[in-house]
Amino acid sequence: MSARKWAGRLPVVRSKADLVYDSLRAAIASGELRPGERINMEELGRTFGVSKIPVREAVKRLESENLLTSRVHAGMTVTAVDPDEIRGVYLARQAIEGLVARLAAGGGDASLVDDLAVIHEAMRRALEDGGEQALSRLNTDFHRRLAAASGYRVLADVTEQLLLTIQRYRLIIPREHADWRSVLAEHEAVIEALRTDGPDAVAEAARAHTTSQARREARAHP
Repeated sequence: MSARKWAGRLPVVRSKADLVYDSLRAAIASGELRPGERINMEELGRTFGVSKIPVREAVKRLESENLLTSRVHAGMTVTAVDPDEIRGVYLARQAIEGLVARLAAGGGDASLVDDLAVIHEAMRRALEDGGEQALSRLNTDFHRRLAAASGYRVLADVTEQLLLTIQRYRLIIPREHADWRSVLAEHEAVIEALRTDGPDAVAEAARAHTTSQARREARAHP
């Protein structure tokens, strides 16, 4: 038996550094750790019950992703979100979203439409209940699921990084209620295209969504 055949059967073992990394990244994404907040390495080690080495490894990874910043006299802090950079984030999303959607539409993922519909319904309920933080998280889930269906890890990884920046940005500058209604309508168009049309139509619906969001962002913060 070749190594390729049996490698996929091995269980995924998460290291201590992975667990610290995942926990810190989730706390940054949710706003539990706010931009500018200082990170105490020793306290992290005590909290997670690990030595300094896994903490350092996790922090180094987050620093490489620009989620943590090392500053003289301030130590390690959660990186602030630069509103000017959001324009670049939306430009990047406009460039890849149509490609991601086209690949997802032709990828044969049988559960994709149902999964997106479930997320869409959860977003609709969150909008009715005024759950801004839940809306941002669910929006990330929607696009993350679409990117995963593209079949390319690199596209999923780039999408994840862009969405995380937007999610953190929404913690300091929330979307207006009317904007979220537009997001829902645009998501619905993507789902409907996946149900009834081909990859070209799905790609166009996805591009229209990101273009619309970029225009709204530009109007809100000229």
